[in-house]
Amino acid sequence: MPFDNQKALHEVHTESRVMVAMRDGVRLACDVYRPAKNEAPLDSAFPVLLQRTPYSKTREDLVLEALFFTSHGYVTVVQDCRARYESEGGFTKYTDEGEDGFDTMAWLAQQPWGGGKVGTYGLSYSAHAQAATACLNPPNLGCMWLDSGGFSNAFLNACRNGGAFELRQLTWAYKEAVESREAYADPVVMEAIRTQNIFDWFKRLPWKKGHSPLQWTPDYEDYLLDIWTRENFDDYWKQIGLCVEEYYDVFSDVPQVHMSAWYDPYSRTATDNYIALSGTKKGPVSLLMGPWTHGQRAVTHSGNVDLGESAIIDNNLAEDFNHLRLQFFERWLKGANNGLEDEPPVKLFVMGGGSGRKNSQQQLDHGGQWRSEQEWPLARALNTLFYLQPGGGLATERPQEPNPPDKYLFDPEHPVPTVGGNISSGQPVMAAGGFDQRESAEFFGSEQPYLPLASRSDVLVFQTDLLAEGVEVTGPVTVQLWISSSAVDTDFTAKLIDVYPPSADYPEGYALNLTDGILRVKFRNSWEKTELMTPGEVYHVEVGLLPISNLFVKGHRIRLDISSSNFPRFDVNGNTGENPGASPVRITALNSVYHDESRPSNVLLPVIPAT
Repeated sequence: MPFDNQKALHEVHTESRVMVAMRDGVRLACDVYRPAKNEAPLDSAFPVLLQRTPYSKTREDLVLEALFFTSHGYVTVVQDCRARYESEGGFTKYTDEGEDGFDTMAWLAQQPWGGGKVGTYGLSYSAHAQAATACLNPPNLGCMWLDSGGFSNAFLNACRNGGAFELRQLTWAYKEAVESREAYADPVVMEAIRTQNIFDWFKRLPWKKGHSPLQWTPDYEDYLLDIWTRENFDDYWKQIGLCVEEYYDVFSDVPQVHMSAWYDPYSRTATDNYIALSGTKKGPVSLLMGPWTHGQRAVTHSGNVDLGESAIIDNNLAEDFNHLRLQFFERWLKGANNGLEDEPPVKLFVMGGGSGRKNSQQQLDHGGQWRSEQEWPLARALNTLFYLQPGGGLATERPQEPNPPDKYLFDPEHPVPTVGGNISSGQPVMAAGGFDQRESAEFFGSEQPYLPLASRSDVLVFQTDLLAEGVEVTGPVTVQLWISSSAVDTDFTAKLIDVYPPSADYPEGYALNLTDGILRVKFRNSWEKTELMTPGEVYHVEVGLLPISNLFVKGHRIRLDISSSNFPRFDVNGNTGENPGASPVRITALNSVYHDESRPSNVLLPVIPAT
């Protein structure tokens, strides 16, 4: 959003490339924005706002934010993270941010222009950096706004998921390698990286050291290959910067907002952190959940689905996102009596209820509305089991008769393509958000004739009858399966879908993905220790889906798809028990899902009673 100088309370003076020494002597570059008059910074002290970023402190949107906050009476400091842009040091993703953030806070406390407490803000990696710093509880931290990040547990939600590896880490590393100091320092290196076809490289997995599109930037290649091979939840994943769960007891007790969205990869991070910290900290701790993809809070659509003008922050929750955060900082850094602490702690967007028509942008009008709540999960939710039925049904009645399992052949050489979902940094290989669940040229791995995913022989489909009345599902979603396999290890995926009936705009209907999850079965009992299966033996497993809020309207169906791959969102299990990040060996697996009286596979949905 452009900076409106007409509404500014102060002029802004900027001091660029202020170098701040960390405890190991490495210097990190900051741009310091101070309230000013007649082009000179004011001598008085002001509350401080800090954002730490790996994406360049001079990026236009970050500069505009800094100008806005500074013009309203804050010193705003934007810092390049270690080894990024104008900062010194070597690159290690995430794990330096706790100490670097703490040391930066200590430096801020020594500055004469600082007014005591510091507020932190920022999106994605900048939110991860905030959380890492808060694990060390710096004494001058005053409040935090964590936007779509702050790893509750990066092993279970971000880098890995259910034991599988999130391949958006590959696209992130590739794109950031292009922006690395090594690339900018050497035109040959820059040209070598830029000319790589990332789509072709996704057809050659796993990548090998010295033989990947990252080979010219060894720091990025080493990082990526390292986390890809770390498939057990060990001390590495429990470090500050990767696992706030391990540090909840010492985490800073300050006012904080945990913000994410239903199509954001950090939706579980935000809700898990809110649950834990709101129960143990004075805070106050708040939760804000929108319907967007990652960071797209000013866009009404997610993927190919429009949520309506009410979906965005602008002119709904506040004048705009800057003013929404300004209200928070004014209360907790300046003591403004704006009643913020009296508002309900949870704001969420309930998706659904739109016309179901195709809008002028050729997007499905799914609709939705904001609602305030007193807690998360919602106390009034009725946790309702929907059982998988023989013949592809999904119903609240438990199966009564013995019946054979559903079987499919999972061929890792032909995985189910990813069609939307909770993805960030996946472009151009992956698209985030809600889409009709069918293959198309838009989605990597799709094959002509581009049929619905439900038509694949390796996708099991279970759906309700047409709903006689609307059903709102708001909260965490879990799937319990009784399974067996011909392999010693395999994956099971689960996807919750809102099925629109056929209409003039959508003659075949529209199968809208809402949330999904995956489990690598060798981790069914422990994330720390793998346990292979005995082929043919039946096991009870649980697949955790990301949280959701959606109204399934009358005449729709609730659908659950079960399969064994979702590529390129997750790496593909080779069914051998070996880590797919290290082993290229792949074999087919005959997988079975049971749904009888003694093995009642189901999905647990938090149903909100109609008022």
